[in-house]
Amino acid sequence: MHGYGNSYGPVEPGGLRDRARRYALVPLRIFLGVTFVYAGIDKLTDSAFLSATGPGSLGDLMRVVRDTSAVPALVDLALKSPEGFGYALACGEIVVGLGTLVGLWARLAALGGALISLSLWLTVSWRTEPYYYGNDLVYLMAWLPLLLAGAAEFSADAFLASRRRRSR
Repeated sequence: MHGYGNSYGPVEPGGLRDRARRYALVPLRIFLGVTFVYAGIDKLTDSAFLSATGPGSLGDLMRVVRDTSAVPALVDLALKSPEGFGYALACGEIVVGLGTLVGLWARLAALGGALISLSLWLTVSWRTEPYYYGNDLVYLMAWLPLLLAGAAEFSADAFLASRRRRSR
């Protein structure tokens, strides 16, 4: 039985194109997961970043971008406790990254990644010109396919769904 094809012909169930389609988001999951885990660890191990003031500190960065951000109220919130915000951001990135890599609650992890990327885009990289030089918007867009599709292959979600189906 053939599936609906395209201009290149029919798609064979279980064929190369079908498998490629099933596994298409795996490289994106690996990239985003590793990147977010690394970013979180990098922040937690950088004492300058987790400071309220000084070169390379989150506090100084927030003060610099405050007047050019799209949502200054978010920056003001971070400035109430730059250290606490820095720890929350770093831990959030690690949790999102691990959830994405393992594929556990993948859509929730993708939502977390998208929200982190959105908040960084609206604050830190909002005034980057041209806009495509800022990576936060690109990360936001990269999270959207995972938010929509989840992690269907090589994931804890798929494993748990399979166990639920077998137990019925």
